[in-house]
Amino acid sequence: AAVAGVWPSDDAPVWELSLERWERTLRQNLTSVFLTARGFLREVERNGEGSLVLVGSTAGLIGEAGHADYAAAKSGVVGGLLLSLKNEIVRIAPRGRVNAVAPGWTESPMTRGHVSPDAVRRLSRTMALRKVAQPDDVARQVVVLASDELSGHVTGEVVTVAGGMEGRVIHDDPRE
Repeated sequence: AAVAGVWPSDDAPVWELSLERWERTLRQNLTSVFLTARGFLREVERNGEGSLVLVGSTAGLIGEAGHADYAAAKSGVVGGLLLSLKNEIVRIAPRGRVNAVAPGWTESPMTRGHVSPDAVRRLSRTMALRKVAQPDDVARQVVVLASDELSGHVTGEVVTVAGGMEGRVIHDDPRE
């Protein structure tokens, strides 16, 4: 799997976002995935087979106010890069596949300490399953997509692992 997830700690609206942060975030979250994919495809070219799973984010699908840099990088991963790679891999491996997962809010070292229980309660109002994902929730989908047996005819697809998150409130909370 090609994983890169560096979340800028400060909210910065686009009009205040520095070019330095923009470039750093794209380098950490998009360029690093490109470099991983390039190395992977060089190996695929040698052995004629392979399956790659990219890790994007729901931010790349629905945007993230205050983090346009991160959203743009992840959009590049689950959009143009993914679709280009799935078309290129078959030139060197006729059954090669490239897919992606797009996790929503996931408890991880990147999010620990940044999301309060109150924030989790508010965020989960946009999720049908009303829970923040655990790393294993995402990892299981990566395994399924990487498996030739389970996903042998699946390529160029993005599986969202976000508990049915829609970005809009679907659960009322009488405490608010």
